[in-house]
Amino acid sequence: GVIPTIQLLPEYIKEPEKLENQKIKVKILEVDKGKNRLVVSQKAAASGISQKKLKEKFDQIKEGGKYKAKVISVSNFGIFCEVDGVEGLVHISEISWEKVTNPLSLVRSGDEIMVMVIEKNQKDLKLNLSIKRLSADPWDKIEEKYPKDKLIEGEVVRKEKYGYFVRLEPGIEGLIHISKLKGDEKIEIGKKISVYIERVNKKTRRLSLVLPATKKPIFYR
Repeated sequence: GVIPTIQLLPEYIKEPEKLENQKIKVKILEVDKGKNRLVVSQKAAASGISQKKLKEKFDQIKEGGKYKAKVISVSNFGIFCEVDGVEGLVHISEISWEKVTNPLSLVRSGDEIMVMVIEKNQKDLKLNLSIKRLSADPWDKIEEKYPKDKLIEGEVVRKEKYGYFVRLEPGIEGLIHISKLKGDEKIEIGKKISVYIERVNKKTRRLSLVLPATKKPIFYR
C-alpha cells in the first residue's frame, strides 16, 4: 500500500525515510482490487477516534447539508474527503455538471473544498458527496433556453464514431449525429460553429443538433 504524504504524522512529512523498516498502524482509505491499489493513512490511525465518537460526528452531519471538506486523496473515479473527521467520496459523476475525465487535474490532497452531502451510509459511516449540486443544474430550464429551431453558436469539444459533440455552455453539450452530415464538412475540435437545435430530451439529457443549411431544412417544419 501507499501512504500519501499528507497522511503521514507531522514528524515524518519532511523525512518519510525515517519510517523505513518500521511497523506502524494505518487506516485503510482506498482499495482498488482491479488496479492492485491500496491507499492507507498513518495520521487517521493515530487520531485515536473511537467508533462511538465517529458515530456521533456522523449523526451530526445532515443529508442535503453544505460542508467544508478536506481532500484526502484523488483517484480516477472520484475525490476522497473528510467532513469533520467523517470519510466521504465525491464520485466523478458528482464533481461537475460538465464531463470530467481526470479528477487529479482539479484538486489535490490537502485542498479544502465545499461539498453537499447527498447520502449517508449508515452501515459504513461514510458519506456520498457532491460538488456539482452546489450550483443549479443547467438542464433545469433547457427547453426554454434552447427551443427547437434555435440557431446558436457552440464549441466543438470532441469527435466520436457516431458524430461530433458541441458545448453550448458549461454542462450542456449537444450531438451532431453522423447521419446529419454529408461528409465534406470541415468540423475542427476547439472551433466555434453555428448549429440549429433539432431536438431536446430533458429526461435523458440529450440534445440533437444540425448544421445550418443554405435553406431551412425540411425537417424543421
